[in-house]
Amino acid sequence: MENYNGEGQVRVKDKPKKVKSHVFTGLVSGVVASLVTSSVFVFGGEFGDTEKEAVNETSQTAAVEQTVTPLKLSTSTDSNQRADMVETASKSIVGVVNFQETQSRYPLQQQSTENETVESGTGSGVIYKKDNGKAYIITNNHVIEGAKEVEISLYDGKKATAEVVGADALTDLAVLTIDDSIAPEAVSIGDSDSIRPGEEVLAIGNPLGLDFSRSVTQGIISATGRAISVDTSDGEWELDVLQTDAAINPGNSGGALINTAGEVIGINSLKISESGVEGLGFAIPSNEVIPIVKELIEKGKITRPYLGVSLTNTEELPQYYLQKMPEPAKAGVMVNSVEPGSAAADAGLQQQDVIVAIDGAKIGTAAELRKQLYKDKKIGDKVTFKIYRGAKEKTLTITLKGS
Repeated sequence: MENYNGEGQVRVKDKPKKVKSHVFTGLVSGVVASLVTSSVFVFGGEFGDTEKEAVNETSQTAAVEQTVTPLKLSTSTDSNQRADMVETASKSIVGVVNFQETQSRYPLQQQSTENETVESGTGSGVIYKKDNGKAYIITNNHVIEGAKEVEISLYDGKKATAEVVGADALTDLAVLTIDDSIAPEAVSIGDSDSIRPGEEVLAIGNPLGLDFSRSVTQGIISATGRAISVDTSDGEWELDVLQTDAAINPGNSGGALINTAGEVIGINSLKISESGVEGLGFAIPSNEVIPIVKELIEKGKITRPYLGVSLTNTEELPQYYLQKMPEPAKAGVMVNSVEPGSAAADAGLQQQDVIVAIDGAKIGTAAELRKQLYKDKKIGDKVTFKIYRGAKEKTLTITLKGS
């Protein structure tokens, strides 16, 4: 959800530093939990004609070809094609309004309160598909998180109340539905793995709210394979993203990043907003989005292995704790608590154990541990944990359970 006054923390993995990420356009911040939230083509036109001219060489005159470097120009045909593509794609971009319930207290009756639903923020969404009388809309989890009611605003001015099919805080994705009779056609989904830095893209969304709905900005893919650390309501997570310099503003969250073929190759989700920083926006790649969306539609939630522990990165521990630890344990994660009956409890994991590796892969943060479990492991898998209990190194085998 976007918030003019909201801000959150994100961290670029190859430049480990927490930075601000604008998310909501309303009253509440939402770039994933108290953190989270929140494009194109200058095609080549005609080539210049190859010029030929005669030059003199020594005492004789010889005809020599001189090739002029072709000049790539944008033509009106390119512009028209781009405009046609944007006109078609933008119809499938919707406004998403989050209404939350608040309590109003009347000044003359201090004991009297009344619940009312007020607009809390706005974002964007993308019509993914139409099936069995429903139109499915992809947006960011932080756009609809905490909502009592979600309203969809369509390109033709129509509005509809949406049903939340499912949402996932870690991946910052959510799926909504409305009646398909009022919804335009769905967008085409592209292959984000085929996109390369330098390729031209468009961002379409609703920056600063519905007054600027379906705004189009232009840019390129600045980088692929970025990992951004975000703090979510389900814990810290490393979000895999595409980086773009297309302008992404509060309210763009949940909108589309589109390639030159008019295909959605990312869902705009974050931006870095600091003094002196420009053109650092991030989108969740389509190939990461679609498996999550399909599971949300099928099950209403994302089912992941559940360890049953709370964790703290050792780098965040007081110095007197670190002084007592063996050197290898200082780069792990400490267990704060173990839930009775959980997979961790069944395997004998204890409070203050320090996890340093899972199946031989080093673990340095809680986010890395979650990523190892959630992306690479399944419920029922037997996983080897290398831990330190005090100064002693131990190995535990944990059979993963469901949440």
